[in-house]
Amino acid sequence: MKPKPLGPIPAGYVAKDGQLSIAGMTARELVEQGGATPLFVYSREHLTKRVADLRAAMPERLTINYAIKANPFAELLEHMATLVDGFDIASSGELTIAQMAGLDPATISFAGPGKRDDELEAALRAGVTLNLESENEARRALAIGERIGAIPRMAIRVNPDFELRGSGMKMGGGAKPFGVDQERVPALAKEIIAAGAEWRGLHIFTGSQALSADAIIEAQANVLDLADQLATEIGEPLPKLNMGGGLGIPYFHGDEPIDITAIGAALEERFADLPANLADTDLCIELGRYLVGEAGVYLTEIVDRKVSHGVTYLITDGGLHHQLAASGNFGTVVRRNYPSAIATRFDSEPAEEVNIVGCLCTPLDRLADKAHLPKAEVGDLVVVFCAGAYGATASPSDFLGQGAAREILV
Repeated sequence: MKPKPLGPIPAGYVAKDGQLSIAGMTARELVEQGGATPLFVYSREHLTKRVADLRAAMPERLTINYAIKANPFAELLEHMATLVDGFDIASSGELTIAQMAGLDPATISFAGPGKRDDELEAALRAGVTLNLESENEARRALAIGERIGAIPRMAIRVNPDFELRGSGMKMGGGAKPFGVDQERVPALAKEIIAAGAEWRGLHIFTGSQALSADAIIEAQANVLDLADQLATEIGEPLPKLNMGGGLGIPYFHGDEPIDITAIGAALEERFADLPANLADTDLCIELGRYLVGEAGVYLTEIVDRKVSHGVTYLITDGGLHHQLAASGNFGTVVRRNYPSAIATRFDSEPAEEVNIVGCLCTPLDRLADKAHLPKAEVGDLVVVFCAGAYGATASPSDFLGQGAAREILV
């Protein structure tokens, strides 16, 4: 049986003294700096380059928001604050993280379909923009604002009739828990404007993890058309339009990086001929994994090597409790291998077929199946790439009492 291919290693990762190197440090030096494995390592250089490349490809007018849910690590967030224009949160916990990082509340918007009253109050007191998900949420927020003497800053998250083709996770089109169905948006906008709220426009998020530039271009064109239509029906120009994100990164064999140059060119053409409703609108995109996903790796040490019925297993001190997505248990229908390697033998040739598993007492704890890799021994380090987004905080770190991985930014 043929080995199962590994996903593509992102550009920018090189070897030093035969080992994976980040910021000039070898894998073992990174572990020494982090203190122990398992360890997430995030690269400043990769983060800075990703945002710079994106800005170079996009129209100058377009602003960039970072969705904190992708990775809220404090040092990473502080670095992102030097690179992007705004932030999106999805809970009062993330609001606290943003406040501790010193982010300007005026640059923060808060989306999420189940905001509790205490979360709404915290957001109103902080002065962040609420992306309203329902009429009931709007009325609760207005009542809270009146009680505490705060003027709410309000936008409406729209559930559009269209979706993002080929997206890994669809957030719009048809019945959804997210946003207000587009035909009900004008009435709600008029209601909150009449109630004295500060009108902050629309948030139209259609999906995520798309690798087709054509699909993104089509979705963004639909978003701009819908925003113009809704602004006309509301009777007010839009102060801001969050166009959502959707840009994916390659995780699996055969995936190709998305063509941001084509997306930027299409937006430039649209921006050159915007309708009056959008002439002065702050136009932004909201991205998470695209900005940080490829900038992070997960390092875990091999603690045992065993053969069972002719199959070789490399057993690590990490696993799905830190890298749920790489294990195939985060929405994947057919399990495929993430990009992985033996970090301490990074420039060595493949020599054997192995399964890389974690330390948990469950058959679900797999990091790579039938992978063709250099021969590794106990003490070698395994690296899982594309670990900068939805890793540490999107995985069940307390499962079986294992606890969180360490994290560093270098």
